[in-house]
Amino acid sequence: MPKIVDWDEQIGRRLRLRDLRVFFAVLDSGSLAKAAELLRVSQPAVSQVIGDLEHALGVKLFDRSTRGVEPTLYARALLVRGRAAFDELRQGIRDIEFLANPESGELTIGYPESTAATILPKVIEQFSRQHPHVIIRGDIVAAPAFKFSGLRDRTHDLVLTPIPTPLPDDGSVDDLNIEVLLDDPWVIVAGTQSRWARRRKVDLAELINEPWLLTPAYSASCRRLAEAFRARGLGMPKATMVTFSTDLRAKLSAGGDFITLVPSSILRRGNASPALKVLPVDFPARTWLVAVLTLRNRTLSPVASRFLECARQVTKYMGRKGLQYASGNPQQPMGKL
Repeated sequence: MPKIVDWDEQIGRRLRLRDLRVFFAVLDSGSLAKAAELLRVSQPAVSQVIGDLEHALGVKLFDRSTRGVEPTLYARALLVRGRAAFDELRQGIRDIEFLANPESGELTIGYPESTAATILPKVIEQFSRQHPHVIIRGDIVAAPAFKFSGLRDRTHDLVLTPIPTPLPDDGSVDDLNIEVLLDDPWVIVAGTQSRWARRRKVDLAELINEPWLLTPAYSASCRRLAEAFRARGLGMPKATMVTFSTDLRAKLSAGGDFITLVPSSILRRGNASPALKVLPVDFPARTWLVAVLTLRNRTLSPVASRFLECARQVTKYMGRKGLQYASGNPQQPMGKL
């Protein structure tokens, strides 16, 4: 392998951005033929690029077989650094576009369904009023969102999501910046026309046989509900329906006799929320934090920075906010914003 001092002569003059693009295509597709089809070039052209890249680096990047190609440890090392370099270049181009026209740009965000039914619409509405020509691309991600690969793959600028408390200490958040925007605890609700909505006091035991709309048993909200019933010496109520969809549970409860748990932000004035009322139940309020996740050591684009500032503005008066977690010590806040 060429020495580092030989970089400019051996690699710097030979390695082109096109070569890296072909390299990424082969990695993602697992096949030279599929990469060629994706890039709309011939397979020999792809093979030539990979061969030249291996010659320039002095290492084997792929193990070939009849089933396709498998990346070597050298390819995986180039993948990590190469994607970061490509991302920074792409961010640089986006920055230039934004500086040339501050009202334009593009933003890609991830969010779980619960966020889409609560605070995200208000953030997007305000951001779009301020920056009407910015294109927002959104993807629903599965919980827990901090394990979502979009940030690490640099295909998403940020993720707006609830986070567990305390944060896991298994290293799964060590590469993330986590800024808490809102304390959004779960509340027990029923439709405003429900007989329970007219009560001034409701005992949790009275609701044991009511038709409940619940999240899956392993979810944080369902576990907390189980804790509340268990504290009263009761088992869990039988679910009429089990779904993660906050929007569906809220709408069904508003229009029928169902009882469910929803994030309290869905009841905020100005939200396009169904007619729901928080039941006067002795249900222990628990911290349920909504946060923005970004990748450490990645430069946020001006558009992403403005979206984050807009999210701060929208959530400013909605609940407790302002904690920022350092990935090196995820249990301790960095300080007030």
